[in-house]
Amino acid sequence: MIRLIIILLIALILEAVGVVFLSKGLKEIAAVLPPSPSPIALITRAAVHPTVLIGVAFEAGFFAGLLYLLSQRDVSVIWPLTALGFVVTTLAAKFILREEISITRWIGITLIVIGAALVCYTESFKTPPTPKNTSASNVNHQ
Repeated sequence: MIRLIIILLIALILEAVGVVFLSKGLKEIAAVLPPSPSPIALITRAAVHPTVLIGVAFEAGFFAGLLYLLSQRDVSVIWPLTALGFVVTTLAAKFILREEISITRWIGITLIVIGAALVCYTESFKTPPTPKNTSASNVNHQ
């Protein structure tokens, strides 16, 4: 489980960095577009904006990690743990993008961490599946 947690943390850091780049790039685009640009104009510019593309690359790294994690554990374990990305992304928003984070948001993030801890805790009590005896099912009954 330790290896999976390390991979999860790396994936969540990739996600947070990706979101920071996406946010920064989209704000750069919005600064040069007219107020309330059409979604098509925003998406068209974002599709070729270097900062946005860097964000997409980091998000792809997160997705690759997620694919590996989902191949190793139940989705009911992995998906709730990805909610810890809210913590990492919020910290990145505060310290890199200099966003103000209200106490209410911090309380919500604390609840997310508690929920993720409960998921990990319950996973530690899960009994491993018993191997199936395939030799008995291969007997030809005539």
